[in-house]
Amino acid sequence: MRLAFYRDVLGMKVAGTSENYGTEQEHLNNVFGARLRITALRAATGPGIELLEYLAPRDGKPYPADLHANDVAFWQTHITSSSLVDAWKIVSTKAPLISSAISEKQDHAKAFLVRDPDGHAVELEAPASSASTK
Repeated sequence: MRLAFYRDVLGMKVAGTSENYGTEQEHLNNVFGARLRITALRAATGPGIELLEYLAPRDGKPYPADLHANDVAFWQTHITSSSLVDAWKIVSTKAPLISSAISEKQDHAKAFLVRDPDGHAVELEAPASSASTK
């Protein structure tokens, strides 16, 4: 479901997959017995993201439903969109919105926040110089 959101809704492409486990992975994550499926995603330009799925252990806690933007544990993924209005039309019908509308930021960029299937915040932004934010 998480992969479908980033791939099918946001239009990112799968760049690679792997399954990581062993002593190195356990030390990297500080989780004994860690076995992860990693899916790398890329947009047409810019850096990519990796989705980590813990195959073992499966006792991780879900994203807290009551976490707010001013909480210390809050974080968000930032994605730049070439057409924010089109992104709003697509994403607002397929994912829970955090923002009630596209907003102008202090740097005059326009953006909105949405939740991915795991509850993490994703900010979609068009820079102030982009004509597609009107």
